Amino acid sequence: MPPRPAPPRRTRRPRLRAASVIAVCLAGLVPAAVSTAADATPRPSDERTLQRRLDRFVNSPGGPPGIIAVLQRGHDRQILRAGVADLATGRPPGPHDHMRIASTAKAFSGAVALTLVDRHVLGLDDTLRERLPRLPDAWGSVTLRQLLNHTSGLPDYSEDPAFLEEVLADPRRRFDSRRLLDYVADEPLLFRPGSRYQYSNSDNIAVALMAEAVTGTPYERLLRELVYEPLRLRDTSLPQGYRLPEPYLHGYDVTPPGPPEDVSEILSASGVWASGGIVSTPADMNRFIRGYAGGALYGKDVVREQRRWIAGASEPAGPGRNKAGLAIFRYETRCGVVLGHTGNFPGYTQLIAATPDGSRSLTFSVTTQINRTQAPAQLRQLRAVQEDFVCALLRDGR
Repeated sequence: MPPRPAPPRRTRRPRLRAASVIAVCLAGLVPAAVSTAADATPRPSDERTLQRRLDRFVNSPGGPPGIIAVLQRGHDRQILRAGVADLATGRPPGPHDHMRIASTAKAFSGAVALTLVDRHVLGLDDTLRERLPRLPDAWGSVTLRQLLNHTSGLPDYSEDPAFLEEVLADPRRRFDSRRLLDYVADEPLLFRPGSRYQYSNSDNIAVALMAEAVTGTPYERLLRELVYEPLRLRDTSLPQGYRLPEPYLHGYDVTPPGPPEDVSEILSASGVWASGGIVSTPADMNRFIRGYAGGALYGKDVVREQRRWIAGASEPAGPGRNKAGLAIFRYETRCGVVLGHTGNFPGYTQLIAATPDGSRSLTFSVTTQINRTQAPAQLRQLRAVQEDFVCALLRDGR
């Protein structure tokens, strides 16, 4: 696809319009009930049909500057892309371009925690009182299981007015990632732990802190030793700053009436850390979700616990009907079931999914932020396209 005619604005400091997007992104949005509209869109018959779907989505009003999708069946990998990775150069998206993976990073914290559970270092019924006694006593009964399936009741630090004020004043400021929960330490639980589902960025901060507490090892090193190395992820990291390694998929704010604005480096990753700060590539994410959804990192007993599904949707909602497990979601589409996670962040919207045995996988990366708060109609369209890709993935052959 040729580059869009409207070039991005280039400014040394983030503009107010882009900075204001951050407040919406960081808030722990409560997912709406989701359903699948069976056969609402035509079943794609071949690669050309999928490509047309991507092209149409990129060229629709408010569409993203770029998309890249990686589908893999066994050893057969298929890459489809539309639009550009960088509006300034017109370079197409590539599987080794770095990008912000947003809340799919929560699956990584799940991978760390469940590996420690498998090794009997952590237990799913371990509580915050036992493992993190410095946190408020009112939170003490919350368990690791409840953190991983978002039934903890922890208040979301990313919705706290003081936190948002600091982010908007200086989006690139470096937070102490391990003190993010201090913003809501004076607040009670939102509900009795385990009584209902509510997606919260605080949950995965607490998961990472629990992993550090029981191992005496920084979370970044745990990621490397327990996830990156076993799954051969070569281009994945958890930075503290706002820079992205080259080459990268540029993420854009496409809010009208202005032209697209590059917001790839507007926000410091330190303010989201284990809940959404990881940087990776489509190729690495494809390897990750195959191993993670397929249970390659831990034994069958832990996999069984991870897949105890409850009512709940990822944020943004994934394709089809959503259910929540332990740091993973079940997406029941008209063509079958895949397991995975979604995420959104200024400039990026992500879906990673694989069959329960990990033999088939899909990564779907979009270079603008799409969620039900900012663009509900566009999210519906995106989910329909994603479902078509899942259907293509699950059919035999191409």
